[in-house]
Amino acid sequence: MPTVHLLDYVAGNVRSLVNAIEKVGYTVEWVRSPADIPAAEKLIIPGVGHFGHCLSQLEKAGYVEPIRKHIAAGKPFMGICVGLQALFQGSEEDPEVRGIGVIPARLKRFDDKDKSVPHIGWNSANTSSTAEVTGESLYGLRPDSKYYYVHSYAAPYRQGELEKDGWAVATARYGDEEFIGAVARDNVFATQFHPEKSGAAGLRAIKAFLDGKRTEKLAETPPAAATKEGLTRRVIACLDVRTNDQGDLVVTKGDQYDVRERDGVSTGGAVRNLGKPVDMARKYYEQGADEVTFLNITSFRNCPVADTPMLEILRRTSETVFVPLTIGGGIRDTVDTDGTKISALDIATMYFKSGADKVSIGSDAVIAAEEYYARGKKLNATTAIETISAAYGNQAVVVSVDPRRVYVASPDATPHHTIKTKTPGPNGENYCWYQCTIKGGREGRDVDVRQLVQAVEAMGAGEILLNCIDKDGTNSGFDIELINDVKDAIKIPVIASSGAGNPGHFAEVFEQTATDAALGAGMFHRGEYTVKQVKEYLQGRGLLVRQFEEDI
Repeated sequence: MPTVHLLDYVAGNVRSLVNAIEKVGYTVEWVRSPADIPAAEKLIIPGVGHFGHCLSQLEKAGYVEPIRKHIAAGKPFMGICVGLQALFQGSEEDPEVRGIGVIPARLKRFDDKDKSVPHIGWNSANTSSTAEVTGESLYGLRPDSKYYYVHSYAAPYRQGELEKDGWAVATARYGDEEFIGAVARDNVFATQFHPEKSGAAGLRAIKAFLDGKRTEKLAETPPAAATKEGLTRRVIACLDVRTNDQGDLVVTKGDQYDVRERDGVSTGGAVRNLGKPVDMARKYYEQGADEVTFLNITSFRNCPVADTPMLEILRRTSETVFVPLTIGGGIRDTVDTDGTKISALDIATMYFKSGADKVSIGSDAVIAAEEYYARGKKLNATTAIETISAAYGNQAVVVSVDPRRVYVASPDATPHHTIKTKTPGPNGENYCWYQCTIKGGREGRDVDVRQLVQAVEAMGAGEILLNCIDKDGTNSGFDIELINDVKDAIKIPVIASSGAGNPGHFAEVFEQTATDAALGAGMFHRGEYTVKQVKEYLQGRGLLVRQFEEDI
């Protein structure tokens, strides 16, 4: 197969990019040192995380000048995410660090006054007016396709500014801000979005670049509804994975966190087996899931960390599932079976190298928040959240929150933040606070949900997976009051979880809250509804969603 060279400077999940490159008919050779770059014909630089860290790593390792020479020689070059940002002159993220400077502009942080930051999810990459007039696509980009973005900084788009220097530009819109989603000139193509995580639309862009097909005629003009700009509503499929009594990995789902079948009136039967993790993840991808989340609910504690079964699940899943993968469970400082101490960062790195894009931290985040407040709201840079986000960017860290309602007669009855609820408690209480729990909901802590989410946001978490013990397994809909309360407290994105039982519940949470995404599990696993049916229902309600595209 033809070859493409890939430069990995610890850029997060590159396995998915390798899988995507191989999917479109190419093989990867690794750039191990600056001396390897002159031999490269096609060069790709991916990236996640911090602009300054990326450029400093490249400069320190001696890569910047060879990259400039590769581009100047007219050889094909592609930058992805921070790989695109590196081409600019600089960024507000680290004003003291210079970019490669191929593109005469600077990056700015998104305004978070009216929207969540980071910008996470599926958005457009609409080509400039020139391409629209000619009816041609830029490297396979189409106006009716959506692409996966995850970033806090972007290059604002100013019409004609880059075009006058020969750049073709594709843009996206987030709130009132229009920014650069992709650029191309001569031998250079760079995307702010992750094509390897953008399904068939992203694979098409990678193939077009590698095949050298800069433009191609669009088959037909899509309807206006399909080309609507802006961030889509994400629908996420979640798979709880554990070993059953026979030692097999299965997807399971519990009622109030109990995953065993009921035997008469008591629980104590076999672990509920709803299918095989890799097969089910592929099924949800083909139904149009925007992301897939694996929650390792037993942490597979009795095996060496390097042999954790979830690593193999991620490796196999990332070969056929080209949307973001999140893994939760066991991401903490630990001691291996041979007595070796392994940090949470090391474990996260193993997951990223195996195909994960994000890691989800649960109980340890609650303990870290308690310590944060005990120190007087001071960070200490040693928590799992802080170390992982420092290395891979805050978009790589999700905090999974498991709160439960505690009803009180009045706000004065507790020192915690309360809400006035429309669903009174068992004794007619009109107020409640949300107590955070650990150990899968088995142990309550003296910290409320607002305290927790504000603490982990300060530590560097990029997203909140907001569960609700009271709603889990009820199929009665999401806890709207909880979601609105949390959204009011923080700026980072929130994923609504727990309680989804039908497509109407997804519409309800998107229409009545500002949540950024919604997650379903049991209703999908049991075959009551598909992800595709949920999206069709949302689209019928006028909500913007991504439509699944067949593989190229």
